[in-house]
Amino acid sequence: MNKLQNYALGQWVAGADKGQELFNAITGEVVATASSKGLDFAKMCEYARTVGGPRLRRLTFQQRGLMLKALALHLQSKKEDFYKISWATGATRIDSWVDIEGGIGNLFTYASLRRQFPDETYCYDGDVARLSKNNTFIGHHICVPKEGVAIHINAFNFPVWGMLEKVAVNWLAGVPAIVKPAALTSFLTEAVVQEIIASKILPEGALQLICGSANGILDHVESQDVVTFTGSASTGKMLKAHPRLLQEAVHFNMEADSLNCCVLGTDVTPSMPEFDIFIKEVAREITTKAGQKCTAVRRIIVPENMIEDVQIALGKRLAQNVIGDPNVEGVRMGSLAGQSQLIEVKEKVELLSKTQKIIIGNFENFEVKGADKNKGAFMPPIIFLNEKPFEFTDCHNVEAFGPVSTLMPYKTIEDAIELSKMGRGSLVSSIVTADNTIARKYTIGAACMHGRILVLNNECAKESTGHGSPMPMLVHGGPGRAGGGEEMGGKRGVFHYLQRTAIQGSPSTITAILNQYQQGAKQIEKDIHPFRQYFEDLEIGETLITAKHTITDADVVNFANVSGDHFYAHTDVTALDGTMFTGRVAHGYYILSKAAGLFVNAKKGPVLLNYGIDECRFTKPVYMGSTIGVRFTCKEKIEQEKKNAEDISKGIVKWLVDVYDETGETVAIATILTMVKKKNQD
Repeated sequence: MNKLQNYALGQWVAGADKGQELFNAITGEVVATASSKGLDFAKMCEYARTVGGPRLRRLTFQQRGLMLKALALHLQSKKEDFYKISWATGATRIDSWVDIEGGIGNLFTYASLRRQFPDETYCYDGDVARLSKNNTFIGHHICVPKEGVAIHINAFNFPVWGMLEKVAVNWLAGVPAIVKPAALTSFLTEAVVQEIIASKILPEGALQLICGSANGILDHVESQDVVTFTGSASTGKMLKAHPRLLQEAVHFNMEADSLNCCVLGTDVTPSMPEFDIFIKEVAREITTKAGQKCTAVRRIIVPENMIEDVQIALGKRLAQNVIGDPNVEGVRMGSLAGQSQLIEVKEKVELLSKTQKIIIGNFENFEVKGADKNKGAFMPPIIFLNEKPFEFTDCHNVEAFGPVSTLMPYKTIEDAIELSKMGRGSLVSSIVTADNTIARKYTIGAACMHGRILVLNNECAKESTGHGSPMPMLVHGGPGRAGGGEEMGGKRGVFHYLQRTAIQGSPSTITAILNQYQQGAKQIEKDIHPFRQYFEDLEIGETLITAKHTITDADVVNFANVSGDHFYAHTDVTALDGTMFTGRVAHGYYILSKAAGLFVNAKKGPVLLNYGIDECRFTKPVYMGSTIGVRFTCKEKIEQEKKNAEDISKGIVKWLVDVYDETGETVAIATILTMVKKKNQD
């Protein structure tokens, strides 16, 4: 029998007692034991803060992102080993794909997100605040990694994704983690962590693992820590009220199971493709992971005249569902994660049966392929019908965390919105409709009680990731019963692990602090053109003051002919009455193009290419006879990794292009990006 190991203080450590027995969900056999007895949670927290934290904080966002990429590639090479272990959790190959490769995909996504951050150990947030008339006093926001530990208390249903979707975010932010998976499926989490540690990709102290109980760990949290919880609403509320969390004002993020719903629009008929899409989506959400998903469809909300059609179609589709050993060909649904879960789901089904009737499924009469249904944690899909969902409300309050859902009728889309809200807050709702008016009304009406809303129709169904799939770049969480928190969300998620601090000072001081040029700061002028310098030699604030050019009628006419832009303000002086212009004006894009002509150095050199333009604004009309010049300033530098051994060592340089007229006033401003070669090609 395998005794799971905890990873604490840089060592693999077994619990000091026999621990809790963990079972194969298919065969019922004991596969491992898990214990955390003897672990010192206070020392683990301190180890993360004093060893893992400083090492992660020394890395820039770019380096942390590359670390995530390397880890994702390593785990991807080991995924087949994880699939073999995942079978014992009762999951099919498709179920495990969501868990294993979905989790690895999160690492890849957050690795790519590094490009949205500076090449620094910290980042800045938002735009500069002008705090004085003459721009000698400004404000900005700086975001630095919290100097604590992220403690992740995870659920049993996604032992890999549940860990990787969280740690990807805190590692990118520069914060170490202690992961506590649910014991029921922790043998799979432990296998993944074994590979993570063996890879030696992470700095020491960046990750620790508790396979047994973590009771008491919250007694040791401090104000810089972050605690996340995924699981039942009742357990989450108990943890959220822990005195230490309140005393230290610890950030606590809760993602709780919720009574998610899928709505069929009033416009959909059985002959429409949207009807088949609805049936397929609902059936998939009931059977995937045997219904053990925090995003699974628990309430099926259907126009009252479509109840019978939906019942028949859903019944036929679920009848094709083969339950059994996921290793057996043809099996489409495995078991629940264990006998304890099966007992709990049966209790909830019995409770729901008091106010509504089962119309599909029978606990006693179902077949299991390739396994003994009495030894494994198998159960069939169970569908209730609640004909009076506004009167009998157990379906809006009681969740059976398995392949269980309730079909209910509604009259108007307003009724559907109200029924969706009766779940008192959910992670996700979906609506299947071909009518965008209905989609808009439902989305705006229901959004306040749902963390995510999916609108499905025939246009997007083939490429849709589905009702139950949280995406790394979008927020995962929900209000009310769903916990009131949020995870992932791309860049938003990273900020949960950063301390945002307002900083104030002169433009030159803020430039020095952020290492990003702020308008009005002191500029550096050199004898050498900036385009003749390698990436390493360029300095933030380095500025080229260009020659000047007087705008002529020929400039404007020629640009209009070349570009095809004959907008009246540039070409027709007779059309200017009643406008803001006192004469013909130069094209904004001509001004920007001419600016490039003024600041570009034409000879071949370290600049490899123009990478793009950001934040372009035309702030003042430029009339014929106006004279323009450019202040061309190095604003920010970002390292780029080499894609292979033959690739050129390089970085991205952001330049502030400040175009001004003869009065010294800015007429156009933009940020351009160039790819610049490094002097050192090692």
